[in-house]
Amino acid sequence: MGSIVAYYLKGPLTAAGKPRQQDKRYRVRYRKPDHSQTQKNGFRTQEEARLFLAENDVSQSRGEWIDASLARITVDVLAAPWLANQTHLKASSLDPLERAYRLYVEPTWGKRAVGEVRHSEVQAWVTTLSSRRSATVVLRAHGVLASILDTAVKDRRMLTNPARGINLPRKVPKRRVYLTHQQVALLAAGAGDHETLVRVLAYTGLRWGEAIGMRVGAVNALTRRLFVQENAVRVGGRIVVGTPKGHETRSVPFPAFLSEPIAKLCEAKSRDQLVFGDGVTHLGTPSSRDGWYEAAIRRAQLSDPSLPRVTLHDLRHTAASLAISAGANVKAVQRMLGHKSAAMTLDTYADLFDDDLDAVAIALDTAWSRSGVSEMCSPSSAAEATITRMPRR
Repeated sequence: MGSIVAYYLKGPLTAAGKPRQQDKRYRVRYRKPDHSQTQKNGFRTQEEARLFLAENDVSQSRGEWIDASLARITVDVLAAPWLANQTHLKASSLDPLERAYRLYVEPTWGKRAVGEVRHSEVQAWVTTLSSRRSATVVLRAHGVLASILDTAVKDRRMLTNPARGINLPRKVPKRRVYLTHQQVALLAAGAGDHETLVRVLAYTGLRWGEAIGMRVGAVNALTRRLFVQENAVRVGGRIVVGTPKGHETRSVPFPAFLSEPIAKLCEAKSRDQLVFGDGVTHLGTPSSRDGWYEAAIRRAQLSDPSLPRVTLHDLRHTAASLAISAGANVKAVQRMLGHKSAAMTLDTYADLFDDDLDAVAIALDTAWSRSGVSEMCSPSSAAEATITRMPRR
């Protein structure tokens, strides 16, 4: 419990030399859960003070009490340790979060006290941002703000997170593009010195960073395997070498026709040197406007105008398509691509298994025909099985 005392604001006195009634206020003194004493001033009526004191007692008994002084901390103060604590993320994953905070979260929320952030304000911010930026950008920016405020909730600075339960934009999945064997050959031929790299991407499903980070020692010519254990990605204008996605290494098969081209790239190189490029410097991602890959697409389209515009990552999808069309099972494709589960592979490439659905229908039709049910359901059989009952006289 606490106590309520009256006091007067400093101001002019009445003619009788007493404080004015409109300057009267009430002060509530109470104890926090740690038994330290504090107070809250400024209540205009004694009833307001009693209501605050009652709500305070109830919230403490339920374990829902929040120290209002702790809610005055600003978002930017909490953001710094939150970003610093994302040590479980790779540099390539952390960089987008830092940029999202710097470009979209900090300008609007950085100087706001967490206790002053309102659900309606966050919704308005998301709606406005959605009109100017892609769903990916909006979802990432909102995720950063919501995660920072989650920290405030866990620290008992807030009772609930006002950034949760927001109506967010939906990401529209991009239609995947797959190349045929002939189109891969045209694209590789147009890539010049990077011909083997294009073929490796299109027939092994390696990610770009996994391919340019591949070292000679990771190539097993006898078993025709590429051991994926490094990933080289560009972060903030520099190449950062780390573990593959999910921190999981894997062994990826390559077809026999790639053995000789890969062997030529490995000639005169030590085991620690890179397969692609000069062996020392990681290849940079080609420019999407005037790089060698863009030039290769243009050259290939001169021979085949129907060849779609595919990104380097689309070659990974092509590898999955070619493997599935060649009869590879889902589990093998999952291991080749480095997916966590076969279910993920099925979800990602469900459109490539339409023929399997047709096969299911054909198999069921064949089984139905062999079961003899077809004869039972024929019109003549149905007529013979019908018993006509004469009405009683």
